Amino acid sequence: MERTVKKKVKGFLTKDGAGVQLVRVLGHDTVQEFDPILMLDSFDSTNPSDYTVGFPMHPHRGIETITYIAKGSIVHKDSLGNQEEIGDGEVQWMNAGSGIMHEEMLPASKRLLGVQLWLNLPSEYKMSNPSYTGIKHDKIPEIQFSGGMLRLLAGRYEQYQSYIAQYLPMNYYDIHLQKNAQITLQTHYDDSIMLFTLLGCIYIDDVLIEEKTAVKLTQGDYVSIKTKDEYAQVLYISSKALHEPVAWAGPIVMNTEKELYEAFEDLENHTFIKKKVTY
Repeated sequence: MERTVKKKVKGFLTKDGAGVQLVRVLGHDTVQEFDPILMLDSFDSTNPSDYTVGFPMHPHRGIETITYIAKGSIVHKDSLGNQEEIGDGEVQWMNAGSGIMHEEMLPASKRLLGVQLWLNLPSEYKMSNPSYTGIKHDKIPEIQFSGGMLRLLAGRYEQYQSYIAQYLPMNYYDIHLQKNAQITLQTHYDDSIMLFTLLGCIYIDDVLIEEKTAVKLTQGDYVSIKTKDEYAQVLYISSKALHEPVAWAGPIVMNTEKELYEAFEDLENHTFIKKKVTY
C-alpha cells in the first residue's frame, strides 16, 4: 500500500534562545499526530543578526535533540565536557536523558540552513545517562540514484548504515532530487514517517508539498517522492510512535506532571545533573 499525505504543517515565525529567529514547524499542538517527533524548528537566514546570539546554556531532560546543519555551522558545549563544531551537511545528536546542560552557538555564515528535531524518549529511558555524538561527513554515506542523491544521516538504508540511535529506532535521510525526478522508499507498514521540505517543492501521490512544510504520512509499505520543474531537498524521518502520555514544559519532556514537577524541583535544588563530568 502506498503512503499518502495525512497532515501538512507550515509553522510560524518566532524567537527562541537569546533571540534566534526561526520557524517553529512542530510543537505542542502536533505531539500526537507526529509522535515521536515533539518539535521541529527550521532555520534559514542570510542575515547573521537573526541567529548569532545563539542558545546560551540551558537544561534538557527526557528527550533527544537532533540538529542538522545543511549550510553554516553550530558549536555545541555541554555539562558532560563535550565541545564540538559541526558544519555543512553534518549532524549533532544529543540524548538529554536524566539531565544535561548545553549551549548551541551559531557563528555568522553566508547562509544558515537547517533544522532541529526533538525526539521523545520512551518512558523507560527518560532517565538514561545523557550523551552527545557528532555525526561528521565520514560517517554519512552518500548514495546516488537516478535523478538525485540520498545522504544517510542516521539509521539504515538498504545495505548502508550510519549512526544508530540507542533508545528509539530512527532513519534520517537528507534526499536531494533534481527536477522531474523521483525516489520510491520501501517502509515498514506501521512506522511513523514524516517529511520536511527544506528546499523546493515535492509531490506525494500528486499532492503538492510546498517548501518548509512538515508532512505526516499515512501507514503503508512505500512512499514515492517526486519533483516537477525544480530541485528539492527533503528530509525523511522514520521512527516508531510511542503512544505514551506527554508532560511538557519548556526544555523538559516527561510522562507525568509529577515527573515534570520533580525535574523543575531538581533544577531549583541544583540536583538536576545526575551524571557528572569525569576526566
